Amino acid sequence: MGVAFAAGDEDAVREAYRRWATLVHTVALRSLGTVAEAEEVTQHVFVEAWRGRHRFDPQRSRLPAWLLGITRNAVADAHERRARDGRLRVATAASEPERLAPGVDTKVVDRVVVRDALDRLGDPQRTILRLAFYDDLTHDQIARRMDLPIGTVKSHVRRSLARLRTRWEVEGVVE
Repeated sequence: MGVAFAAGDEDAVREAYRRWATLVHTVALRSLGTVAEAEEVTQHVFVEAWRGRHRFDPQRSRLPAWLLGITRNAVADAHERRARDGRLRVATAASEPERLAPGVDTKVVDRVVVRDALDRLGDPQRTILRLAFYDDLTHDQIARRMDLPIGTVKSHVRRSLARLRTRWEVEGVVE
């Protein structure tokens, strides 16, 4: 199956998922502790494996071992995102006075505002910003993943962030 997977056989990826998704999910769940994050990592692993199948060499490694290597990296990235998000929450809480009415969950409000703004962007800008900020990919990684020149990715990020900032200033979300 490894040779078929590396060659891009769609049946092989289905079979790989059927055979090893539970293993990937279990490893992610044991490390991360939440079903939602484990499911996200499992999906990410198989998407990355499919996109990077040209790097898989069935002569050097077995497919489940290769998938577990991707899993290890995805789990580490999830832990890093958690740590970064925690640091950001602490920094934000320390630097901003409470402006909302008591009982209003500011994280929910922030998510709604950001999601709405991203949804109003067209593609590829929306996808590029999501990859940059939600998946924490570098400009170079985004360029490779989307098969775009790096300069195009950087321009989209810069213009999209400027557009969002302007929109939020007009709407009174930021000062």
